[in-house]
Amino acid sequence: MFIPALPTASRSRRLPRGCAALLALASAAAGADTLSEIYLQARANDPIFGAATATAAAGREKEFQARAGLLPTVTASATIQRDLEHSNYIDGKRRIYSNRPWNVTLNQPLFRLANMRGYEQGVLQSQLADQQLRLAEQDLLLRVAKAYFDVLQAQDALAAMTAQRDAFAQQLAQSKRSFDVGLSSITDLNEAQARNDLGVAQEIGARNDLEVKRRTLEKLIGRELPPLATVAPEAGVNVLTAEQAERLVERAPSDSLQVAAGETAEQVAKLEIDRQHASRAPTIDLVLNANERNSTAYVSPGNSRNYTAGLEIQIPVFQGGAVDSRTREAVANLERTRQELLNARAQARLDARQAYLGVQSGSALYTSLRQALVSGETQVKSTTRGLEVGTRTRVDVLNAEQQLFATRKDLAAARYQTLMAGLQLKAAAGALSEEDFRGLDALMVNPKP
Repeated sequence: MFIPALPTASRSRRLPRGCAALLALASAAAGADTLSEIYLQARANDPIFGAATATAAAGREKEFQARAGLLPTVTASATIQRDLEHSNYIDGKRRIYSNRPWNVTLNQPLFRLANMRGYEQGVLQSQLADQQLRLAEQDLLLRVAKAYFDVLQAQDALAAMTAQRDAFAQQLAQSKRSFDVGLSSITDLNEAQARNDLGVAQEIGARNDLEVKRRTLEKLIGRELPPLATVAPEAGVNVLTAEQAERLVERAPSDSLQVAAGETAEQVAKLEIDRQHASRAPTIDLVLNANERNSTAYVSPGNSRNYTAGLEIQIPVFQGGAVDSRTREAVANLERTRQELLNARAQARLDARQAYLGVQSGSALYTSLRQALVSGETQVKSTTRGLEVGTRTRVDVLNAEQQLFATRKDLAAARYQTLMAGLQLKAAAGALSEEDFRGLDALMVNPKP
């Protein structure tokens, strides 16, 4: 389980009581947007999630549309008619008369099996719309987390490349001074120059990569990217215990959001077959009718009003084979949803196992790289001392420094990849939520100016 969220000063009023003791720790992140804050901005501005929200709202209307098939319908009509009649048999050769009839009909379904099945379908389709929206929320969580960590990783990579370039520039300056006084060879100078040029090129590449990653995150939040809270250097990457990770892997094939949506889609497909079979059943409606005739016609002038009530029974006999065709179509769609459900379960199992391996290998790699970083720093110091006493060359120092900066870059990448793998594991088991982001906020600090 992720570490519980720490409240920031600006959001303390929205957190449960009892968190006042944590406010001092949260002040470290003041002035920089945390992962959960960036997610809220993306939720409000990301067009992909906005489209999913609108799609879900449209899908919920299926229930109301299906319910209408069980409720009464009322139709009303009225006519205002004025006739002018010309005839040699009429005094004055013409006659004008009017007619103002109206009619009101109420039809209440009493037994329509197909409509009943359709209503059951509508309820499930509304549920499916909510499940698909939850899937879109989970997708947004993963997209925001990846984009956020990509920016942090690119920032760390740029910092490492800048430090490497500075170190190589210092080595180049020292090589030039040593060459000028005859203490080093032209080979050492050329090697230092090559490493310096490589460091400049790598810094340019890292800067460009950071800009691309920033623009990607800006697209999600719909505005210029604010300063981001960074993961504290002393923070670990094991936000899930081994037992929790294993339990998530076991739950994934049954608890995955994609599997849940697939199961609902399968139920909808089954009801479609039942609905098509039910369309062959008789229907019984209660029909109430009221109409009035108000006419000044010469033949039958006067007013008349009629009221009728009765049961209307319809028995489908033959519809040109359309019902059979729609039934076969529904059977084929049911098989499609079953295959998609099997694929969803298999994919959830695969995603969970891959994420689990990512958590395990990432944690082990992170631990190894931290030790390698300590060893690399020691190697640089030792090689520098060896250069001073003449047992090491300047090329050896350059190699040691380059290896150290590569280790720093790999260590940052391992950290973010492991954190991301933990989120992906929870997503595979349908357990990822905004609360997990608040837990990661507790690992973050305000970036250095």
